[in-house]
Amino acid sequence: MTWHPQGVLRTIGRIILGALVFGAGVGHFANAEAFLAQVPPWMPAPESVVAISGVVELILGAALILSPQRYRYAIGWIVAAFFVVIFPGNIAQFTTGTDAFGLDSDAARFVRLLFQPVLVVWALWCTSAWSHWRARRTDVSHESG
Repeated sequence: MTWHPQGVLRTIGRIILGALVFGAGVGHFANAEAFLAQVPPWMPAPESVVAISGVVELILGAALILSPQRYRYAIGWIVAAFFVVIFPGNIAQFTTGTDAFGLDSDAARFVRLLFQPVLVVWALWCTSAWSHWRARRTDVSHESG
């Protein structure tokens, strides 16, 4: 087995992302008020939304850190999709001007919106989900050609 710097960076990135996601899941229960600020006004049962998304983040964070290699590609896609699904909450916080997480200005809330795509890319990169998908697509196109 050879050592690859890219693999080490991905592993470190995956563990950091997993810890951040897991920590956010804990935050859903330790600081539910802040997370309620992100629930769009049109969502029913905001407290339930916060609790359910907190449980999902606990599971996803643990999965990023602990999952065997054979599951990481799928977990990467699931985590990336989760970041997309929760993005309306970030938009809601921006459009309603709700202060939470130290975001107490429209500028700060707007800048935060820019980080959601970074999280999506991070999830796909650190789990090798994107490169695995591209490699499989290339293999299939070569087999059919």
